[in-house]
Amino acid sequence: MTLKQTADPERAAAPGPAPAPRRGRPSHRLQRYGPAYAMLLPFALLFIVFLIFPLGRSFYYSLTDFNGIKAPEFVGFQNFSELIVNDDRFHKAIWNTVKYVLGSVILTIALGLVLAIAFKTTSLRDRVLRTIFFLPSVSAGVGVILVWRWIFMVDSWGLGNTVVRFFGGENRAWLAEPGVSIPILTTMAVWGGAGYAMVLFVAGINAIPDELYEQASIDGASKARQFWHITLPLLRPVLVFVVITSTIGAFQIFEPVYLLWRRSASIVGGPLDSALTIVPYLYDMGFNRFQLGYASAIAWVLFLIIFLVTLVQLRVTKTFKEFDR
Repeated sequence: MTLKQTADPERAAAPGPAPAPRRGRPSHRLQRYGPAYAMLLPFALLFIVFLIFPLGRSFYYSLTDFNGIKAPEFVGFQNFSELIVNDDRFHKAIWNTVKYVLGSVILTIALGLVLAIAFKTTSLRDRVLRTIFFLPSVSAGVGVILVWRWIFMVDSWGLGNTVVRFFGGENRAWLAEPGVSIPILTTMAVWGGAGYAMVLFVAGINAIPDELYEQASIDGASKARQFWHITLPLLRPVLVFVVITSTIGAFQIFEPVYLLWRRSASIVGGPLDSALTIVPYLYDMGFNRFQLGYASAIAWVLFLIIFLVTLVQLRVTKTFKEFDR
């Protein structure tokens, strides 16, 4: 043994660095993962053919002047600039959509949370009432909209005017009044969506341990403080999911506008465009006026709006979570 090895025996006995693992050959990797790739291939092909390719084609059309008959003529971002800068009808649709999204999402979540707190137990009464409130969420969409159309009929046999006359009022042309178009849409959305939000909130509330409420009660916390400091923070993941999905659905509203206010092939959006939102405007430009390139630009603007709103919601949620820590 040398002098250097005697002076530093631990260093002499220490093993050298482990050799880097060898990467498998491509043939071995293909042999190992080939069956998995083969099973994923049909889905990947369908995904590319029915999603990726249409999205790419839609973006290409948004950069063209295309009417569905003649060959597309490339115009660059002219459709987007015209849409954002000069299209007053699109601005009206954006404003109506924002009002509808804010009203419907806030009221739906608030009512759903109230119903969840009121009927959260497993008693027969609460289960029956939860079922009743949830039924509008699973009802046939077109049939329900036609029922609402009957409610707001101008004729004397419409349910809305029947109630008004019962209290001594006169018949109103509900669907012909611009000032009530967004409130009508908001009422329909809250009626149809509060039950769905309630079911999700009930699941989230019942997942909260009862021991937390018992300890808070022992410490003298009121029901209101328990809600703000226990229920609401622990319900945040469910709340975020409901807010995001409700917002995306509200931005994409189409059937109520189309079925309630459509009177002819050239009229979409109600009186003075008071019920016009983004998707009905997209439909009007694409399938009534055959400006398919312009309609594609509207679709991509809608996508960007939903994408940005979702990012903001997630960022705000993350900020609150970090603040709580």
